[in-house]
Amino acid sequence: MIAPASPADADARRRRRSRPPSGRTSLWKSRGALAAYVFILPYVLFFLVFRIAPALFAGVLSLGDWSLGGEFEFTGLDNYARLAEDDLFWNALRVTAVYTAIAIPLTIAMALAMAQLCNRMLRGMSFYRSIFFLPVVTSPVLSGIVWVWIFSPDGALNWSLDLFGVPSTNWLQSSFWVLPALALVSAWSNFGYDMLILLAGMLAIPQEYYEASHLDGAGPWQRFRHVTLPLLKPALFFVLVLETIRSFQVFDTIYVMTAGGPVRSSYSLTYLIYDQGFGYFEFGYASAAGVVLLLITLVFSLVQRRLIGKE
Repeated sequence: MIAPASPADADARRRRRSRPPSGRTSLWKSRGALAAYVFILPYVLFFLVFRIAPALFAGVLSLGDWSLGGEFEFTGLDNYARLAEDDLFWNALRVTAVYTAIAIPLTIAMALAMAQLCNRMLRGMSFYRSIFFLPVVTSPVLSGIVWVWIFSPDGALNWSLDLFGVPSTNWLQSSFWVLPALALVSAWSNFGYDMLILLAGMLAIPQEYYEASHLDGAGPWQRFRHVTLPLLKPALFFVLVLETIRSFQVFDTIYVMTAGGPVRSSYSLTYLIYDQGFGYFEFGYASAAGVVLLLITLVFSLVQRRLIGKE
């Protein structure tokens, strides 16, 4: 006579029946992984072909002299030594630093103000969010042409200032005002994207924090300073790094509006790379300047992460 199974044995058999075979589990896992790889493969290929490969090729070009005929002559670090002795490079570096110091605070301040304005449950707010984002999807060339007219001596800006008795200024032909004018155009073009990032961060903040601070007697400014800003730190760090990279790599606005003038007052590093590479066909020298720009951007991003983005 067969002894009846114990409750423990019955539970063990039930678990074995309900558990799928290990081979089937690994098969489904592999299929899911394969599907994920298929979906991300186009972006990975695009990134490798149009980002990584040109960067590596530029690093190779910076160590030699490449003619239009395709002949490459290895020269070592001669291009970097030439950069260190070139006054044009140091002027471009100074212009880039000044432009970045103006554009980053201006863009982030505009984005933060607009995000705070859009973080309200008002009628038609989705329409205003779309309007604020419109400059992001506008062609930089078209925007530059419009802003050239705005900053012209007979443009809309000088006409508006004349109403208040302020004398007219040729903004884009002034060595002092050209970089602030370009920074304003850049802030107008980019603040919409940063605004969406900051707005998403604001919407993720629990309302309990605002309610508690309101019960403690905190006003709107105090709630913004002690609740919004600290909890918005990750989004602010991302926007700061993004704007740093954009400011160091600014080109289209300068190309359309000033072409590096007047007297190289807006001759940035990226414009130097373009000018030396496609104007004078100094591809090795331009590549060396591009490598230096990459290193500068990387160092600034790491410093920013060290100071404010460590968390």
